[in-house]
Amino acid sequence: MIILKNANLVQLNPPKIVSNVDVVIDNELIIDIGKDAGDNYKAEKVFDLTNKYVSAGLVCSHNHFYSALARGIIADIKPSTDFVSILNNLWWRLDRALDEDSLYFSGLIGALESIKAGTTSVFDHNASPSFINGSLSTLKKAFERIGLRGVLAYEITDRNGTEGMTDGINESLEFIKKIEDEKNSENSNHLIEAAIGAHAPFTLSNNSFEQIYDALINTNRGLHIHVAEDQYDPSYSHHHFGKDVLHRLDELWLLNEKSLIVHGVHLTENDISILNERNSFLIHNPRSNMNNGVGYMSNLHKVKNAALGTDGIGSNMFEELKFGFFKNNDVKGKLTPDDFLKYLQNGNVLLERYFDKKFGKIEKGYVADLVIYDYDPPTNFVDENIAGHFIYGFSSRDVETVIINGSVVYENRKFPFDINEIYSEARSAAKKLWERINQIN
Repeated sequence: MIILKNANLVQLNPPKIVSNVDVVIDNELIIDIGKDAGDNYKAEKVFDLTNKYVSAGLVCSHNHFYSALARGIIADIKPSTDFVSILNNLWWRLDRALDEDSLYFSGLIGALESIKAGTTSVFDHNASPSFINGSLSTLKKAFERIGLRGVLAYEITDRNGTEGMTDGINESLEFIKKIEDEKNSENSNHLIEAAIGAHAPFTLSNNSFEQIYDALINTNRGLHIHVAEDQYDPSYSHHHFGKDVLHRLDELWLLNEKSLIVHGVHLTENDISILNERNSFLIHNPRSNMNNGVGYMSNLHKVKNAALGTDGIGSNMFEELKFGFFKNNDVKGKLTPDDFLKYLQNGNVLLERYFDKKFGKIEKGYVADLVIYDYDPPTNFVDENIAGHFIYGFSSRDVETVIINGSVVYENRKFPFDINEIYSEARSAAKKLWERINQIN
Protein backbone atom coordinates (compact mmCIF):
# COMPACT_ATOMS: atom_id res chain seq x y z
CA MET A 1 0.00 0.00 0.00
CA ILE A 2 1.12 3.55 -0.82
CA ILE A 3 -0.22 6.77 0.70
CA LEU A 4 0.24 10.20 -0.84
CA LYS A 5 -0.24 12.76 1.95
CA ASN A 6 -1.29 16.41 1.48
CA ALA A 7 -1.26 16.21 -2.30
CA ASN A 8 -2.56 18.83 -4.72
CA LEU A 9 -4.40 16.98 -7.47
CA VAL A 10 -4.46 18.32 -11.01
CA GLN A 11 -7.13 17.04 -13.39
CA LEU A 12 -6.67 17.93 -17.05
CA ASN A 13 -10.17 17.41 -18.45
CA PRO A 14 -12.28 19.03 -17.22
CA PRO A 15 -9.58 21.25 -15.65
CA LYS A 16 -9.72 21.06 -11.87
CA ILE A 17 -7.40 21.33 -8.85
CA VAL A 18 -8.13 19.69 -5.49
CA SER A 19 -5.77 20.80 -2.72
CA ASN A 20 -4.34 19.08 0.34
CA VAL A 21 -5.87 15.62 0.16
CA ASP A 22 -4.56 12.11 0.71
CA VAL A 23 -4.54 9.41 -1.96
CA VAL A 24 -4.48 5.76 -0.88
CA ILE A 25 -3.19 3.16 -3.36
CA ASP A 26 -3.52 -0.59 -2.89
CA ASN A 27 -2.12 -2.93 -5.52
CA GLU A 28 -2.91 -1.24 -8.86
CA LEU A 29 -5.89 0.87 -7.80
CA ILE A 30 -6.71 4.06 -5.94
CA ILE A 31 -8.92 2.87 -3.07
CA ASP A 32 -9.50 6.07 -1.09
CA ILE A 33 -9.08 9.80 -1.41
CA GLY A 34 -9.85 12.79 0.80
CA LYS A 35 -8.68 15.04 3.57
CA ASP A 36 -6.59 12.94 6.02
CA ALA A 37 -7.90 9.75 4.34
CA GLY A 38 -4.47 8.18 4.75
CA ASP A 39 -4.77 8.24 8.55
CA ASN A 40 -7.08 5.24 8.33
CA TYR A 41 -4.50 2.96 6.71
CA LYS A 42 -1.07 1.46 7.32
CA ALA A 43 1.16 1.67 4.28
CA GLU A 44 4.58 0.36 3.27
CA LYS A 45 5.38 3.72 1.70
CA VAL A 46 4.14 7.23 2.55
CA PHE A 47 4.93 10.36 0.53
CA ASP A 48 4.48 13.81 2.07
CA LEU A 49 3.49 15.88 -0.96
CA THR A 50 2.98 19.23 0.73
CA ASN A 51 3.28 21.94 -1.96
CA LYS A 52 3.58 19.31 -4.68
CA TYR A 53 1.20 18.39 -7.50
CA VAL A 54 -0.08 15.08 -8.80
CA SER A 55 -1.73 14.29 -12.13
CA ALA A 56 -2.85 11.14 -13.85
CA GLY A 57 -0.12 9.66 -16.00
CA LEU A 58 0.56 11.17 -19.41
CA VAL A 59 0.01 9.01 -22.48
CA CYS A 60 1.87 8.96 -25.79
CA SER A 61 -0.77 7.67 -28.17
CA HIS A 62 1.60 6.94 -31.06
CA ASN A 63 5.32 6.21 -30.97
CA HIS A 64 8.04 4.20 -32.68
CA PHE A 65 10.49 3.00 -30.05
CA TYR A 66 12.45 1.29 -32.83
CA SER A 67 13.71 4.76 -33.78
CA ALA A 68 15.27 5.41 -30.35
CA LEU A 69 18.78 4.53 -31.55
CA ALA A 70 18.52 6.77 -34.63
CA ARG A 71 19.23 9.91 -32.65
CA GLY A 72 22.18 11.78 -34.19
CA ILE A 73 22.55 9.01 -36.72
CA ILE A 74 25.82 8.88 -38.64
CA ALA A 75 25.22 6.83 -41.77
CA ASP A 76 25.19 7.21 -45.52
CA ILE A 77 21.74 8.76 -45.93
CA LYS A 78 20.97 10.33 -49.30
CA PRO A 79 19.48 13.85 -49.35
CA SER A 80 15.71 13.50 -49.02
CA THR A 81 13.55 16.29 -50.37
CA ASP A 82 10.08 14.81 -49.89
CA PHE A 83 8.20 12.48 -47.58
CA VAL A 84 8.51 9.32 -49.69
CA SER A 85 12.26 9.79 -50.14
CA ILE A 86 12.63 10.23 -46.36
CA LEU A 87 10.92 6.87 -45.92
CA ASN A 88 13.05 5.18 -48.60
CA ASN A 89 16.41 6.68 -47.69
CA LEU A 90 16.21 6.64 -43.91
CA TRP A 91 13.37 4.88 -42.09
CA TRP A 92 12.88 1.88 -44.37
CA ARG A 93 16.61 1.21 -44.29
CA LEU A 94 16.83 1.66 -40.52
CA ASP A 95 13.95 -0.70 -39.78
CA ARG A 96 15.48 -3.39 -42.02
CA ALA A 97 18.73 -3.07 -40.08
CA LEU A 98 17.11 -3.75 -36.72
CA ASP A 99 17.84 -7.05 -35.01
CA GLU A 100 16.73 -8.43 -31.65
CA ASP A 101 19.51 -6.72 -29.70
CA SER A 102 19.04 -3.27 -31.19
CA LEU A 103 15.25 -3.48 -30.87
CA TYR A 104 15.52 -4.49 -27.21
CA PHE A 105 17.79 -1.56 -26.36
CA SER A 106 15.57 0.77 -28.37
CA GLY A 107 12.72 -0.38 -26.16
CA LEU A 108 14.70 0.11 -22.95
CA ILE A 109 15.84 3.62 -23.87
CA GLY A 110 12.37 4.56 -25.05
CA ALA A 111 10.84 3.32 -21.80
CA LEU A 112 13.38 5.06 -19.57
CA GLU A 113 12.97 8.38 -21.31
CA SER A 114 9.19 8.08 -21.30
CA ILE A 115 9.04 7.68 -17.54
CA LYS A 116 11.55 10.47 -16.91
CA ALA A 117 9.17 12.77 -18.82
CA GLY A 118 6.09 11.67 -16.87
CA THR A 119 4.76 9.47 -19.67
CA THR A 120 3.32 6.37 -18.04
CA SER A 121 1.87 4.67 -21.14
CA VAL A 122 2.96 4.40 -24.77
CA PHE A 123 1.10 3.09 -27.82
CA ASP A 124 4.04 1.71 -29.76
CA HIS A 125 4.08 0.89 -33.48
CA ASN A 126 7.00 -1.40 -34.35
CA ALA A 127 8.66 -2.12 -37.70
CA SER A 128 11.60 -4.54 -37.87
CA PRO A 129 11.31 -6.55 -41.13
CA SER A 130 14.48 -8.56 -40.47
CA PHE A 131 13.24 -9.48 -36.99
CA ILE A 132 9.46 -9.93 -37.05
CA ASN A 133 8.81 -13.16 -35.17
CA GLY A 134 9.24 -12.43 -31.47
CA SER A 135 9.68 -8.67 -31.95
CA LEU A 136 6.65 -7.69 -29.87
CA SER A 137 7.69 -9.99 -27.04
CA THR A 138 11.13 -8.38 -27.13
CA LEU A 139 9.55 -4.95 -26.72
CA LYS A 140 7.26 -6.27 -24.00
CA LYS A 141 10.30 -7.47 -22.08
CA ALA A 142 11.84 -3.99 -22.34
CA PHE A 143 8.63 -2.24 -21.22
CA GLU A 144 8.20 -4.56 -18.25
CA ARG A 145 11.84 -4.34 -17.18
CA ILE A 146 11.49 -0.56 -16.82
CA GLY A 147 7.87 -0.65 -15.61
CA LEU A 148 6.21 1.22 -18.47
CA ARG A 149 2.63 0.51 -19.57
CA GLY A 150 2.20 -0.13 -23.29
CA VAL A 151 -0.10 -1.09 -26.13
CA LEU A 152 2.13 -2.73 -28.73
CA ALA A 153 1.55 -3.33 -32.44
CA TYR A 154 3.58 -4.64 -35.37
CA GLU A 155 3.50 -2.55 -38.56
CA ILE A 156 2.01 -4.93 -41.17
CA THR A 157 2.86 -3.94 -44.74
CA ASP A 158 3.25 -5.35 -48.25
CA ARG A 159 6.51 -3.51 -48.89
CA ASN A 160 8.60 -6.48 -47.70
CA GLY A 161 6.72 -9.02 -49.82
CA THR A 162 3.93 -11.47 -49.10
CA GLU A 163 6.04 -13.38 -46.60
CA GLY A 164 6.80 -10.23 -44.62
CA MET A 165 3.12 -9.27 -44.58
CA THR A 166 2.07 -12.74 -43.43
CA ASP A 167 4.77 -12.82 -40.76
CA GLY A 168 3.49 -9.46 -39.48
CA ILE A 169 -0.03 -10.79 -39.11
CA ASN A 170 1.17 -13.99 -37.46
CA GLU A 171 3.36 -12.06 -35.03
CA SER A 172 0.37 -9.90 -34.08
CA LEU A 173 -1.91 -12.89 -33.52
CA GLU A 174 0.65 -14.90 -31.57
CA PHE A 175 1.49 -11.93 -29.36
CA ILE A 176 -2.17 -11.25 -28.58
CA LYS A 177 -2.66 -14.92 -27.67
CA LYS A 178 0.27 -14.58 -25.29
CA ILE A 179 -1.30 -11.47 -23.74
CA GLU A 180 -4.64 -13.24 -23.30
CA ASP A 181 -2.98 -16.27 -21.70
CA GLU A 182 -1.12 -14.03 -19.27
CA LYS A 183 -4.29 -12.12 -18.34
CA ASN A 184 -5.73 -15.42 -17.14
CA SER A 185 -2.67 -16.05 -14.98
CA GLU A 186 -2.75 -15.26 -11.27
CA ASN A 187 0.66 -13.56 -11.49
CA SER A 188 -0.22 -11.14 -14.30
CA ASN A 189 0.08 -7.41 -13.61
CA HIS A 190 -1.32 -6.65 -17.10
CA LEU A 191 0.98 -3.81 -18.05
CA ILE A 192 0.94 -4.66 -21.75
CA GLU A 193 -1.88 -4.79 -24.29
CA ALA A 194 -1.87 -5.09 -28.07
CA ALA A 195 -3.36 -3.57 -31.19
CA ILE A 196 -3.20 -4.72 -34.80
CA GLY A 197 -0.67 -2.50 -36.56
CA ALA A 198 -0.35 -1.52 -40.21
CA HIS A 199 2.01 0.88 -41.95
CA ALA A 200 -0.19 2.99 -44.26
CA PRO A 201 -2.92 2.34 -46.84
CA PHE A 202 -0.57 3.02 -49.76
CA THR A 203 1.61 0.04 -48.76
CA LEU A 204 -1.25 -2.45 -48.34
CA SER A 205 -3.45 -4.24 -50.87
CA ASN A 206 -7.12 -4.96 -50.29
CA ASN A 207 -6.23 -8.63 -49.93
CA SER A 208 -3.84 -7.79 -47.10
CA PHE A 209 -6.43 -5.55 -45.48
CA GLU A 210 -8.93 -8.42 -45.60
CA GLN A 211 -6.49 -10.53 -43.60
CA ILE A 212 -6.02 -7.65 -41.17
CA TYR A 213 -9.81 -7.43 -40.82
CA ASP A 214 -9.93 -11.11 -39.87
CA ALA A 215 -7.25 -10.44 -37.23
CA LEU A 216 -9.24 -7.52 -35.83
CA ILE A 217 -12.43 -9.57 -35.56
CA ASN A 218 -10.70 -12.59 -34.06
CA THR A 219 -8.88 -10.56 -31.40
CA ASN A 220 -11.38 -7.77 -30.63
CA ARG A 221 -8.61 -5.19 -31.09
CA GLY A 222 -8.26 -1.97 -33.04
CA LEU A 223 -6.18 -0.95 -36.04
CA HIS A 224 -3.13 1.25 -35.41
CA ILE A 225 -2.19 2.81 -38.78
CA HIS A 226 -0.70 5.92 -40.40
CA VAL A 227 -3.26 7.59 -42.70
CA ALA A 228 -2.91 10.64 -44.96
CA GLU A 229 0.33 11.75 -43.31
CA ASP A 230 1.47 13.13 -46.65
CA GLN A 231 -0.54 14.00 -49.75
CA TYR A 232 0.83 10.87 -51.43
CA ASP A 233 -1.44 8.55 -49.40
CA PRO A 234 -4.82 10.06 -50.43
CA SER A 235 -3.54 10.58 -53.99
CA TYR A 236 -2.63 6.88 -54.16
CA SER A 237 -6.07 5.94 -52.84
CA HIS A 238 -7.86 8.06 -55.46
CA HIS A 239 -5.61 6.84 -58.28
CA HIS A 240 -5.91 3.13 -57.50
CA PHE A 241 -9.30 2.88 -55.79
CA GLY A 242 -11.20 6.02 -56.78
CA LYS A 243 -12.10 7.00 -53.23
CA ASP A 244 -10.95 8.89 -50.14
CA VAL A 245 -8.51 6.94 -48.03
CA LEU A 246 -10.74 6.43 -44.97
CA HIS A 247 -13.64 5.58 -47.26
CA ARG A 248 -11.50 2.71 -48.54
CA LEU A 249 -10.70 1.51 -45.02
CA ASP A 250 -14.30 1.85 -43.91
CA GLU A 251 -15.59 -0.22 -46.81
CA LEU A 252 -13.22 -2.94 -45.64
CA TRP A 253 -14.74 -2.74 -42.10
CA LEU A 254 -11.42 -1.76 -40.53
CA LEU A 255 -12.55 1.10 -38.29
CA ASN A 256 -13.91 0.82 -34.74
CA GLU A 257 -13.68 2.59 -31.39
CA LYS A 258 -10.22 1.11 -30.77
CA SER A 259 -8.78 2.40 -34.07
CA LEU A 260 -5.82 4.76 -33.97
CA ILE A 261 -5.70 6.81 -37.17
CA VAL A 262 -2.30 8.47 -37.04
CA HIS A 263 -1.51 11.92 -38.51
CA GLY A 264 -4.55 12.45 -40.77
CA VAL A 265 -3.01 15.67 -42.06
CA HIS A 266 -4.72 15.36 -45.44
CA LEU A 267 -8.03 13.80 -44.47
CA THR A 268 -11.05 15.15 -46.34
CA GLU A 269 -14.30 16.34 -44.77
CA ASN A 270 -15.80 12.97 -45.75
CA ASP A 271 -12.90 11.14 -44.08
CA ILE A 272 -13.47 13.06 -40.86
CA SER A 273 -17.18 12.25 -40.93
CA ILE A 274 -16.35 8.54 -41.22
CA LEU A 275 -13.76 8.81 -38.44
CA ASN A 276 -16.33 10.43 -36.15
CA GLU A 277 -19.11 8.00 -37.02
CA ARG A 278 -16.90 5.04 -36.15
CA ASN A 279 -15.87 6.68 -32.86
CA SER A 280 -12.23 6.15 -33.86
CA PHE A 281 -9.29 8.26 -32.66
CA LEU A 282 -7.09 10.61 -34.64
CA ILE A 283 -3.56 10.82 -33.23
CA HIS A 284 -1.99 14.25 -33.81
CA ASN A 285 1.84 14.37 -34.06
CA PRO A 286 2.73 18.05 -34.56
CA ARG A 287 6.52 17.81 -34.16
CA SER A 288 6.83 14.93 -36.61
CA ASN A 289 4.57 16.68 -39.12
CA MET A 290 6.75 19.77 -38.97
CA ASN A 291 9.96 17.72 -39.13
CA ASN A 292 8.81 15.91 -42.29
CA GLY A 293 7.23 19.00 -43.82
CA VAL A 294 3.95 17.22 -44.55
CA GLY A 295 1.63 20.07 -43.56
CA TYR A 296 -0.80 20.84 -40.76
CA MET A 297 -4.06 19.12 -39.82
CA SER A 298 -6.16 22.29 -40.06
CA ASN A 299 -9.47 20.48 -39.45
CA LEU A 300 -8.45 19.03 -36.11
CA HIS A 301 -11.23 21.04 -34.43
CA LYS A 302 -13.79 18.97 -36.40
CA VAL A 303 -12.51 15.63 -35.06
CA LYS A 304 -14.57 14.03 -32.30
CA ASN A 305 -11.74 12.05 -30.69
CA ALA A 306 -8.15 13.27 -30.83
CA ALA A 307 -5.04 12.51 -28.80
CA LEU A 308 -1.34 13.36 -29.00
CA GLY A 309 1.55 11.20 -30.18
CA THR A 310 5.19 11.78 -31.06
CA ASP A 311 5.74 9.46 -34.06
CA GLY A 312 9.11 8.43 -32.68
CA ILE A 313 10.42 11.83 -31.56
CA GLY A 314 10.89 10.74 -27.95
CA SER A 315 8.00 10.53 -25.50
CA ASN A 316 8.02 13.98 -23.95
CA MET A 317 4.35 14.91 -24.01
CA PHE A 318 5.01 18.36 -22.54
CA GLU A 319 6.99 19.22 -25.66
CA GLU A 320 4.31 17.73 -27.91
CA LEU A 321 1.61 19.72 -26.13
CA LYS A 322 3.53 22.98 -26.50
CA PHE A 323 4.49 22.45 -30.14
CA GLY A 324 0.93 21.47 -30.98
CA PHE A 325 -0.52 24.59 -29.46
CA PHE A 326 2.14 26.92 -30.88
CA LYS A 327 1.75 25.47 -34.37
CA ASN A 328 -2.02 25.94 -34.09
CA ASN A 329 -1.44 29.61 -33.28
CA ASP A 330 1.12 29.93 -36.05
CA VAL A 331 -1.41 28.85 -38.70
CA LYS A 332 -4.25 30.85 -37.10
CA GLY A 333 -5.96 27.63 -35.99
CA LYS A 334 -9.24 27.39 -34.15
CA LEU A 335 -8.09 25.44 -31.11
CA THR A 336 -7.71 26.70 -27.53
CA PRO A 337 -5.24 25.80 -24.79
CA ASP A 338 -7.96 23.71 -23.13
CA ASP A 339 -8.45 21.76 -26.39
CA PHE A 340 -4.82 20.67 -26.28
CA LEU A 341 -5.07 19.82 -22.60
CA LYS A 342 -8.00 17.57 -23.53
CA TYR A 343 -5.94 15.92 -26.29
CA LEU A 344 -3.20 15.26 -23.74
CA GLN A 345 -5.75 13.68 -21.42
CA ASN A 346 -7.48 11.66 -24.17
CA GLY A 347 -4.77 9.02 -24.35
CA ASN A 348 -6.31 7.71 -21.15
CA VAL A 349 -9.62 7.19 -22.96
CA LEU A 350 -7.79 4.93 -25.39
CA LEU A 351 -6.25 3.04 -22.46
CA GLU A 352 -9.73 2.42 -21.07
CA ARG A 353 -10.82 0.96 -24.39
CA TYR A 354 -7.87 -1.44 -24.49
CA PHE A 355 -7.49 -2.41 -20.83
CA ASP A 356 -11.17 -2.26 -19.81
CA LYS A 357 -10.23 -0.37 -16.65
CA LYS A 358 -10.56 3.24 -15.50
CA PHE A 359 -7.69 5.61 -16.35
CA GLY A 360 -7.02 9.32 -16.35
CA LYS A 361 -8.44 10.55 -13.04
CA ILE A 362 -7.35 10.47 -9.42
CA GLU A 363 -10.48 8.94 -8.00
CA LYS A 364 -11.54 5.72 -6.25
CA GLY A 365 -11.48 2.74 -8.56
CA TYR A 366 -9.05 4.26 -11.08
CA VAL A 367 -5.73 2.66 -11.99
CA ALA A 368 -2.85 4.27 -10.10
CA ASP A 369 -0.78 5.61 -13.00
CA LEU A 370 0.34 8.90 -11.47
CA VAL A 371 2.96 11.63 -11.87
CA ILE A 372 4.23 13.72 -8.96
CA TYR A 373 5.65 17.16 -9.77
CA ASP A 374 7.69 19.62 -7.72
CA TYR A 375 6.46 22.48 -9.92
CA ASP A 376 6.57 25.80 -8.07
CA PRO A 377 4.07 28.15 -9.77
CA PRO A 378 5.20 31.79 -9.84
CA THR A 379 1.56 32.89 -10.27
CA ASN A 380 -1.78 31.62 -9.02
CA PHE A 381 -2.47 28.09 -10.20
CA VAL A 382 -6.22 27.50 -10.33
CA ASP A 383 -8.85 25.63 -12.33
CA GLU A 384 -9.17 28.40 -14.90
CA ASN A 385 -5.49 28.50 -15.91
CA ILE A 386 -4.29 24.88 -15.74
CA ALA A 387 -3.82 24.86 -19.53
CA GLY A 388 -1.78 28.06 -19.37
CA HIS A 389 0.53 26.56 -16.74
CA PHE A 390 0.93 23.29 -18.66
CA ILE A 391 1.75 25.06 -21.92
CA TYR A 392 3.91 27.88 -20.58
CA GLY A 393 5.19 26.47 -17.28
CA PHE A 394 5.22 22.74 -16.60
CA SER A 395 7.85 20.62 -18.34
CA SER A 396 9.52 17.26 -17.90
CA ARG A 397 12.05 18.90 -15.59
CA ASP A 398 9.28 19.11 -12.97
CA VAL A 399 8.64 15.34 -12.93
CA GLU A 400 9.90 14.09 -9.57
CA THR A 401 8.28 10.69 -9.04
CA VAL A 402 6.25 8.31 -11.21
CA ILE A 403 3.85 5.55 -10.15
CA ILE A 404 2.62 3.00 -12.71
CA ASN A 405 0.07 0.30 -11.94
CA GLY A 406 0.43 1.12 -8.25
CA SER A 407 4.22 0.65 -8.20
CA VAL A 408 6.82 3.38 -7.77
CA VAL A 409 9.02 3.13 -10.87
CA TYR A 410 10.86 6.46 -10.57
CA GLU A 411 11.45 8.26 -7.25
CA ASN A 412 13.14 11.60 -6.66
CA ARG A 413 14.35 11.52 -10.26
CA LYS A 414 16.02 8.14 -9.89
CA PHE A 415 15.20 4.64 -11.09
CA PRO A 416 15.51 1.76 -8.60
CA PHE A 417 18.35 0.29 -10.68
CA ASP A 418 21.49 1.51 -12.41
CA ILE A 419 20.73 2.92 -15.86
CA ASN A 420 24.32 3.75 -16.84
CA GLU A 421 25.00 0.23 -18.08
CA ILE A 422 21.80 0.28 -20.16
CA TYR A 423 22.86 3.50 -21.88
CA SER A 424 26.38 2.16 -22.46
CA GLU A 425 25.07 -1.02 -24.07
CA ALA A 426 22.57 1.01 -26.10
CA ARG A 427 25.41 3.10 -27.57
CA SER A 428 27.19 -0.10 -28.59
CA ALA A 429 23.99 -1.47 -30.18
CA ALA A 430 23.43 1.84 -31.99
CA LYS A 431 26.93 1.81 -33.48
CA LYS A 432 26.36 -1.67 -34.90
CA LEU A 433 22.91 -0.65 -36.16
CA TRP A 434 24.33 2.34 -38.04
CA GLU A 435 26.98 0.10 -39.62
CA ARG A 436 24.29 -2.29 -40.84
CA ILE A 437 22.28 0.60 -42.34
CA ASN A 438 25.23 1.41 -44.59
CA GLN A 439 25.08 -2.14 -45.96
CA ILE A 440 21.45 -1.72 -47.04
CA ASN A 441 20.56 -0.06 -50.35
